[in-house]
Amino acid sequence: MRSSLLGAMRAVFVRELLLFWRRRTEVANVLVFFVIVTTLFPLAVGPERLELAHIAPGVLWVAALLATTLSLTQLFIIDYTEGSLDQLLLSPYPLTALVFAKLAAHWVLTGLPLALLSPLLAVQMALPDKAMPTLVLSLLLGTPVLTLIGAIPAALTLGVRGGGVLVSLLVLPLYTPVLIFGAEAVAAAAGQEFAATAHLSLLAAFLVLALAFAPLACASALRVSLD
Repeated sequence: MRSSLLGAMRAVFVRELLLFWRRRTEVANVLVFFVIVTTLFPLAVGPERLELAHIAPGVLWVAALLATTLSLTQLFIIDYTEGSLDQLLLSPYPLTALVFAKLAAHWVLTGLPLALLSPLLAVQMALPDKAMPTLVLSLLLGTPVLTLIGAIPAALTLGVRGGGVLVSLLVLPLYTPVLIFGAEAVAAAAGQEFAATAHLSLLAAFLVLALAFAPLACASALRVSLD
């Protein structure tokens, strides 16, 4: 039974990767949005390196947060319109596990590229080199939390007119703690090498909590939306 469940999760994960690859323009839109937002700030603020370095942690994290929010609207809607979600509900395997596999694939194609791309954009924001590893690590810890939390309102608003705006309104307040500790971790690392440990530990705690509860809540929200 356990091997069958793992096989079903792997099948969902691979299927989502293939579907997202076919819609790779949507994935590219997330990265382009991230690049544009972070590029506009140096143009608006000016070339002063100290000022750019001071705002860099907040700018990079806000841009990553907004880019992740942008990708949430397409998380379930296509499966919903095609009837694929009904098949997941009828599956003999736990919906929570299948939803987790789906969210993992979504993060691999959205959150992971954002984290890997961030050092290149941090250079134009004059972020100190010693803060680069913390920036990447904070995004690797924080973007899965954003995906997991954001999936819940995305599931609740399926079929609702103007659901994308509603998702943003619901999810942005929930993102605030992750944004604060993520940006503070990078800012602390820019000042002192080991000062970011506490903030990263809190991000890791958020990730553990989100992994434990978000897939279950998302599965329940999908059942409510499809009833």
